[in-house]
Amino acid sequence: MTLAPASIPSPPIEWSSFTVGPFTFHVYALIIVVGMIVAMIWTNRRMVARGAEPWVVIDIVIPTVILGLLGARLYHVFTHPADYFYEGAEWWRVFAIWEGGNAIIGALIGGAIGAYFACRFKGIRFLSFADALAPGLLLAQAIGRLGNWFNHELFGWPTDLPWGLEILSTNPAVPEGLPAGTLFHPTFLYELLWNLLGVAVILILERMFRMRWGKTIAVYLIWYGLGRMAIESIRVDYSEVILGMRSNVFGALVMVVIGVVLFIVQTRKHKEPELSVYGDGHVWTETEAEDDKQKSVESKADADEDSTDEVPNDEESSDEDPKGDTPAGADDAPEQASATKATD
Repeated sequence: MTLAPASIPSPPIEWSSFTVGPFTFHVYALIIVVGMIVAMIWTNRRMVARGAEPWVVIDIVIPTVILGLLGARLYHVFTHPADYFYEGAEWWRVFAIWEGGNAIIGALIGGAIGAYFACRFKGIRFLSFADALAPGLLLAQAIGRLGNWFNHELFGWPTDLPWGLEILSTNPAVPEGLPAGTLFHPTFLYELLWNLLGVAVILILERMFRMRWGKTIAVYLIWYGLGRMAIESIRVDYSEVILGMRSNVFGALVMVVIGVVLFIVQTRKHKEPELSVYGDGHVWTETEAEDDKQKSVESKADADEDSTDEVPNDEESSDEDPKGDTPAGADDAPEQASATKATD
């Protein structure tokens, strides 16, 4: 009797979505939302500990998420054009993010743009926010990779390792000519574990060296970029090639370079400890909140007072002489008319 080789089964494709009444929920999208919420809550705690107003992160997260999702989808579509632009293709699938295909590199580009302008508006240093976000972002990415498992995507070369991933031969990403029952590297799982390890590394380095001023997000870029380069290199799905590298390998390499340069520059530029995430260096306190509340009350009171100012009496404001029919100042009329004519 031959024992079947150990493997990681893929969930039934029917599990990728479910219906509640008239609504259809896609597990991939729900998992991404869970990751976002976890990252936001953790980032808020880290921001408050660094002197930020509680939940100011919401004002930053909203544009970050919107532009991040847009960037993620556009980057994926542009680096996998053959999946969306061919004869008979349904054009609307370009926007079907629930089917998978959201590139983290594109999300980082779009999200960074949204976060930068939101931070400028709130008076928060962008790199300080990015530092607070870094471990939560890696954790959210790890959670999000579970969505790839439900979608039967992000797998690598064939393997006979015990943790090989079972994928249906009908999957469009499976290379032709492979025998039935072929197992594949679970690259989604590799990245999930790499990201979780990265969270631990960042927290340890922060505790040891008190990294601020953009150095934590620099470590994130280096860590994630290196792991993504290795994991991406063994994937079997199609991708555009840039300078002889898969597009995502090239993008990950750029992340590493940016991270190294950012870490070196910020280390040399900032020797002093970072005391606040705000550009002016102030720290939010309960007293500041009370001051803002008092200013709001005073402004409202001033507005109410202005609206109830006494309106002048018509009789008192009249130019007519109450004792006669001649308007007051009538004797001056000729001179005023001449003056008016001169200024015309």
